[in-house]
Amino acid sequence: MFLTSILMLAQVETRYNQPIYFVPVVVLMLAAGLVLWLVAAVLGFARAKAFGPSTRWFAIGAVCMIIYHLQFLLLALGVILENPNLTLVVGAFFNLFAVVAAICSIMGFIRLTHTR
Repeated sequence: MFLTSILMLAQVETRYNQPIYFVPVVVLMLAAGLVLWLVAAVLGFARAKAFGPSTRWFAIGAVCMIIYHLQFLLLALGVILENPNLTLVVGAFFNLFAVVAAICSIMGFIRLTHTR
């Protein structure tokens, strides 16, 4: 108990200065990723009939990546609103849609090797 209280007193708060370009770069990258994955999803679903089921799997993966980018916006909203419940719920599963997108891409590559 005594050791724990000494360790608690020994903690030093570290403060970091955020660079001026941090917020614009993060917002620009999120917006660019969202728009480009949206283009990929639209093109994938539009061309799925011509190129087969593998294209559909890649388009579903692109939709999962759109949801992945939207989760970062929800995470930022939870931090801005200082809502720990929203932040922790979204933060716990934020990588889920990246995993699902990877599975969809794997399925797309598997389907790509089979000819029609």
